[in-house]
Amino acid sequence: MNGFKLSRALFWAAIAFLLVLTGRPLLEHWLLGRNAEPRVVTARGDLAADELATIAIFDAASSAVVFITTEEAIRSPWRRNLTEVRRGTGSGVIWDDRGHVVTNYHVIAEARAARVRLADRRSYSAVLVGVSPEHDLAVLRIGVGPKRVMPLPIGTSHDLRVGQKVFAIGNPFGFDYSLTTGVVSALDRTIPTDEAGEIRRLIQTDAAINPGNSGGPLIDSAGRLIGINTAIFSPSGSFSGIGFAVPVDTINRIVPALIARGRYVRPRIGIYGDDAVAGPILSQLGVEGVLVLRVVPDSAAARAGLVETVVTSTGEILAGDVIQQVDGQPVDSMGELLDLLEGYEIGDEVILGILRSGRSETIGVVLGGAFEGLD
Repeated sequence: MNGFKLSRALFWAAIAFLLVLTGRPLLEHWLLGRNAEPRVVTARGDLAADELATIAIFDAASSAVVFITTEEAIRSPWRRNLTEVRRGTGSGVIWDDRGHVVTNYHVIAEARAARVRLADRRSYSAVLVGVSPEHDLAVLRIGVGPKRVMPLPIGTSHDLRVGQKVFAIGNPFGFDYSLTTGVVSALDRTIPTDEAGEIRRLIQTDAAINPGNSGGPLIDSAGRLIGINTAIFSPSGSFSGIGFAVPVDTINRIVPALIARGRYVRPRIGIYGDDAVAGPILSQLGVEGVLVLRVVPDSAAARAGLVETVVTSTGEILAGDVIQQVDGQPVDSMGELLDLLEGYEIGDEVILGILRSGRSETIGVVLGGAFEGLD
């Protein structure tokens, strides 16, 4: 009986000990928590130099970035009236103090209306000024009135180097005024598009670009505009490390034409060429270049005397001129020819290096406009 009482006493002693162990933290929390104070803040010290530089770039550039929303017209199946519904969002850059805004063509394509919101929350209905689908560029205009808007400083893109720091500001997924950073990953990239087949000479960057960033600026470490963010390469539709921007040298050439005339007219020679068709013929001749398949009547090429390819009644192919150089720069495809001509203006004269009947010659051509051919 005494042994039973001893065991029972030990049992309750163990329970009491456990209660003390488990209850002590609660007791301490109750006693000490009544006098709890905020923790002492550790002094951070100065921001790093690169952090200060990034903050300064964002502060200076963000006021020139706009948030664009577009609407499309939907006809109700139950009523005859049209209803405007929100179509999508994108970004844009203030181009000048007159209220011109540059964005991507695909941001506003097929939209019935667009609205532009500035960094100071002012909001305006936008008017479409001009588009260039082949460059994925569009210009809008907003009526800012006497309160002018400040554009971004313009840089250059022909002297960009792989590895340079870049900054992207935009409105990804509707989260406005987001900043991402990265570097120039590559230059002279070509990507396919639904609107224009291909866009050439793009800047590739690893700065995060997501849906909604389109039309926003790519900025260098001097705070200058060096590109307009246009697309991403992503199997999922979201950023995966490869983004593209239209270079500012292209923008600075195209946008003034869109503002002045509503469209950009490419300088052209006035020929028709097709690499797939011309390839076997050039291979048989053992030469490289752009084979002139057809010369457009009354074009710059016709006036300069370029010779087109002819198929005889017996099926024999008589090869026309093969363009191998433009002002001394070699070309071996229609894409390269178009790229080189982009650097000229309508009315400029270029010297073509051609191969005619096996002999090398040079010929001067005064460039025409869109009505002068299919090249």
